[in-house]
Amino acid sequence: MNMSLLRSANWLTQALVRSNKSPKVTNVAKRIRLYATREDPRVTKGLVIGVYQKEGDKDPKLTTSGEKFDDRVQGKVSELIKECNITGQLGRGKVFNNIDQEFRSVAVIGMGREGAGFNELEMIDEGMENARVAAGVGARSLQMQGCSEVFIDSMEYPEQAAEGSALAVWRYNDNKQKKNRTIVPKLELYDSPDVDAWTRGLFKAESQNLARRLSDAPANQMTPTTFAQATVDALCPCGVTVEIRTMEWIEQQRLNSFLTIAKGSCEPPVLLEISYCGTAPEDKPILLLGKGMTFNSGGICLRPCKGMDEYRGAMAGAAVCVAAIRAAAALSLPINISAVIPLCENMPSGMACKPGDVVTLLNGRTLAVRDTDKAGVVVMADPLIYAQTTYKPRLVIDVATLGSGVVQGLGGSATGIFSNSHYIWKQFQKAGSLTGDRMWRLPLWNYYKKLVTTNTSFDISNNGEGPASSCLAAAILHEFVPCVDWAHLDIRGVGMLTHYGTIPYLLRDRMTGRPTRTLVQFLYQMACPDANK
Repeated sequence: MNMSLLRSANWLTQALVRSNKSPKVTNVAKRIRLYATREDPRVTKGLVIGVYQKEGDKDPKLTTSGEKFDDRVQGKVSELIKECNITGQLGRGKVFNNIDQEFRSVAVIGMGREGAGFNELEMIDEGMENARVAAGVGARSLQMQGCSEVFIDSMEYPEQAAEGSALAVWRYNDNKQKKNRTIVPKLELYDSPDVDAWTRGLFKAESQNLARRLSDAPANQMTPTTFAQATVDALCPCGVTVEIRTMEWIEQQRLNSFLTIAKGSCEPPVLLEISYCGTAPEDKPILLLGKGMTFNSGGICLRPCKGMDEYRGAMAGAAVCVAAIRAAAALSLPINISAVIPLCENMPSGMACKPGDVVTLLNGRTLAVRDTDKAGVVVMADPLIYAQTTYKPRLVIDVATLGSGVVQGLGGSATGIFSNSHYIWKQFQKAGSLTGDRMWRLPLWNYYKKLVTTNTSFDISNNGEGPASSCLAAAILHEFVPCVDWAHLDIRGVGMLTHYGTIPYLLRDRMTGRPTRTLVQFLYQMACPDANK
């Protein structure tokens, strides 16, 4: 990997993250929040160190870097651990002030069991995930102490510690007054030579934070046109090509299914074509397609008012695709990636699609829009067919917030994945186990195909028959991918607002940006298969 490119990527120089909520760290007294602007000349340093959980008669054990710091302060940390009965339970700990001249505040956070590794039942690498949790909880607690510079113990996993801490201290607060924004800490690696791994972690976390920012922005501030501009700003400095296709071009290409939904809004639709070339130009690319519905009101089949604002995140699939390509470019992955992202709103108006309308697709088949609330597959249909014809990819991956069934079945625990390739599924499963952002395979059977294609007067319906909404949506999309390896990621349960079982280094009731890091890890495995054996 060309590390000079990593270090020179201009977007790393931007502020990493912001946050407005304090994590739940046990026995930490409530303190007055300290606010500062980015121009504040004061530098207040904090340090996060990890402690492993006590096992049997053994006392809690500090990490290697923690032990060095303990020696530096003449054993004060060890004494405080005993006095305060810190057990090393994962994500639990305390913040101590004024025990070192350089670091005003020191957070000692539990890392769980020492030597934790891959858990086959949970399908997750617990050692990596514990490092993310401990680093994230510690970084956020020091952020709320007013620390402007936070040093993070590598916790034996510097890349994962960087991910957890950078994700934890971020929050979308662009619409708050500057004086009320929480201090933005600068994150640094403490006592470890593995700067390359730390930098990779920051790149991946910052990409997920980009997806969080795009998804969390209000719909009036993240229209199709605004999203297109944000994509250009994020990708073009990294050497990625972005083509913005307007309404006239979309009409010329006869992307009728896309236009059927887009015409209901006064916001003009946009289609983005993105290309990252990391290897020989003649090599077939991996094709990404992200659902970019910047607001989904349900159209004429209007959603209930309560909770409708969450559907500003109906473009989370598009945000994840943009963020993953940015990370791939920053990491200089030797792979070609193309992406097609249709952007529009689904609104009720005199021009809106009506239930029962039928549209003819690029492949000559007809699609009936029987429920305008399920417009995602309609928006994606023609762009998916167009993208395969144009780019002739070796693999197609679409990312979308589609069926509510995946929410009811999996909640926020994992992304629902549908694939016609067992190999691709196993690669995604492995990627999710390493990133802590898991995938779970759902069925793509002919049973569901019959429920969406057995119709009397048209070829395909956009809702099918029966309650298995996520499986039916996947069956519909599968009709548009006839003969290539394909995976459909339904992120309805993980990519939008998180209400239950919030991951400690993310934020409750905020968009998550998931599964950006898993998609990046998958692309790395595809680009460097020999390194993953």
